[in-house]
Amino acid sequence: MNETTPLLSPRFAAILAQASSHPPLRVAVANAQEAHVLAGVVEASDHGLIEPVLLGPRAQIEIVCRQLGCPSDRFPIVHMASALEAAEAGVQRVLEGKAEALVKGWIHTDELMRPVLRQLRTARRISHVFVADLPSYHKLLFITDAAINIAPDLATKAEILQNAIDLARILGVDRPKVAALSAIELVKPSIPSTLDAACLSKMAQRGQITHAEVDGPLAFDNAISHDASMVKQINSTVAGEADILLAPDLDAGNILAKNLEYLAGATLAGVVIGARVPLMLTSRSDPPAARLISSAIAVLLHQHWDGEGVSVMGIPDTGDES
Repeated sequence: MNETTPLLSPRFAAILAQASSHPPLRVAVANAQEAHVLAGVVEASDHGLIEPVLLGPRAQIEIVCRQLGCPSDRFPIVHMASALEAAEAGVQRVLEGKAEALVKGWIHTDELMRPVLRQLRTARRISHVFVADLPSYHKLLFITDAAINIAPDLATKAEILQNAIDLARILGVDRPKVAALSAIELVKPSIPSTLDAACLSKMAQRGQITHAEVDGPLAFDNAISHDASMVKQINSTVAGEADILLAPDLDAGNILAKNLEYLAGATLAGVVIGARVPLMLTSRSDPPAARLISSAIAVLLHQHWDGEGVSVMGIPDTGDES
């Protein structure tokens, strides 16, 4: 492992080790002229995860490279005058087969996603998955969707959920346990998210959502705490054992993920799934571990890519689904 490797939990270290066994991804970094962005690029490159091309204002990128002690000619730089031009150029590199993933640089998510949604769509829903490692929880938590789909309806939630299930399986969770979250654990027509959660649970039973055990509605405490579910007399094999938390909407998912990060000590890696290539939507405030593992996840995701979304062919399913 590289001597500059940030401190990683055993769970994240295992993901890094698995990704390091594969060839590096050719990535385009859209609007790369920011210190945190370039530091993450250097870190991932040092670990052999990525081969980046930096898109953005050349002079600024070169200045930041020198500030970081990185030779300004270490990575190819393609001058772009604006964030929008950089986003468009990154997507074009994917279309031309020159890039296998995109990295968000100094650019708003919606600016980057505009050309992605226009030109890199597949038959799958595009959605975001956070992979959270918490010292207080006994396994990784996958949280979706906290970045792309604002107010998903039932059909959209099913697609978002299938993306997260497929990613969890790629990362070694053979049959994820999914908690469809709401404010309460009872079905109440006055709270639409409880109806969606109940329907998703039944859809999984009927094979409309595959390779996972889905239960809901579950409140957050019931999803992650055996004690809470026992006190409330919830008979569920998912309660207290959730691998995936499906948020009712983007607001809830984003607030949940950032609460876990800032108040519970979680490290959040993440990736956009469902487009033609993985997208790493890192934030300026992300620590080095989050940036590094986001790159590692993108590498593993790419290994199961079929050009039209994620292919989970060859990943064993230990369940009894017909």
